[in-house]
Amino acid sequence: MSIPFLDRKFDVIVAGSGSSGSTAAIAAARAGARTLLIERYGFLGGTSTAVLDTFYGFYTPGTRALKVVGGIADDVISELRGLGGCFERPNTYGAGTGVTYNSEYLKIVWERLVLASGAQVLLHAWMQEANVSEGRIRSVTVATKQGLRELEADFFVDATGDADLCYFAEAPCELAGAHEPAQMLTTTFKVANVDVAVRKGVSKQEFHSRMAEAAQSGLYDLPRREGSDHVTPIPGVMATNMTRVQSFAASDGIFRNACDPEFLTGAEIEGRRQALEYLRFLKEEIPGYANAELVAFGTQIGVRETRRVQGEYRMTREDVLSARQFEDQIGLCGAPIEEHHAGSDTRWRYLPDGSCVGIPFRALIPLRLDNVLVGGRCFSATHDAHASVRSMAQCMAMGQAAGTAAALCTAQKRSPRELEIAHLQHMLRENGAILTLE
Repeated sequence: MSIPFLDRKFDVIVAGSGSSGSTAAIAAARAGARTLLIERYGFLGGTSTAVLDTFYGFYTPGTRALKVVGGIADDVISELRGLGGCFERPNTYGAGTGVTYNSEYLKIVWERLVLASGAQVLLHAWMQEANVSEGRIRSVTVATKQGLRELEADFFVDATGDADLCYFAEAPCELAGAHEPAQMLTTTFKVANVDVAVRKGVSKQEFHSRMAEAAQSGLYDLPRREGSDHVTPIPGVMATNMTRVQSFAASDGIFRNACDPEFLTGAEIEGRRQALEYLRFLKEEIPGYANAELVAFGTQIGVRETRRVQGEYRMTREDVLSARQFEDQIGLCGAPIEEHHAGSDTRWRYLPDGSCVGIPFRALIPLRLDNVLVGGRCFSATHDAHASVRSMAQCMAMGQAAGTAAALCTAQKRSPRELEIAHLQHMLRENGAILTLE
């Protein structure tokens, strides 16, 4: 197929093509907006294709699995199933049924859905600058192989994960780790030649016990003692979530986290060092791994939180654990608070069985900007609330809401604060989104 040259002016520009950004672009284009999706890598998907291989958040944990995310997210799963590239499996920690997929197929799925929606795509483009006047972003500047390029739009969606667009627009953001501990970083890796049947003979309790004993022996350097591995759609290949890398540092009066390029460089190198140590542990201590070989690291280290925008509403721990519902909610989340702290384990706090917290539209509206919405893990929330609602299925729900709202705001020449919430909610429901538990 031929790829057309880009327009210079758009109705909606979406920055970042992860689960939220790709979904936002699809939603905006389907709603009739001339849409551009900008991505720094050479493929779409962000964390969903560069780091992980499992969607969490589609279902609630507990005694009965309730499906709480639909719409465009369902289209993604349908396309993956058509390629034979996904299956459902229980989560190691009881966080609800996950959908594990072949991330290489998912790159194709995102491309198919985005292009079929009519949105245009610009890969290998890094956000560099936002031109703001009177509370509106007028244009953005991106870095490309041919230098800087300025692109204009009436409306913008920040789905960069790190709130890069809002940062360049000088909208207020909260830095993870600046006032409370931030989620640790994780380098994921995949291993081939695993005897999966033998590996399945080792229970979760025994697996964690062997990991803890190995670390305590002094023969292995394993900062996390309850990491997990899981099967993939490829026979004999296992995927891991084990390493634990510091996510921020404060010294000499300078605070750094994973938005800092020097800090991130060190984290990437440390993550791969740890990964090899965990692989050595697996090969030497876990049945089924004796002949295993490393086949891939994640394209980048897994980043859980960096900047979070300060929005019209800030979701809290109390909201999540009380399963609060909102008049302006645009999605649901039943995932537990999952805190990857600096210790050797992970802390979990669950919502009441069979319940969900609503995601308010106001948490997607950054302060001081009139033509911007956010989607994905840079939404407005406290550290604890973020640790629940950042799951990728919820990122897709936020993306569909942000993209749909962006198209509405452009067509009606309104700001998100002026948008009729009931109309937005109606459109989301008409397109398969789930906003309340039946």
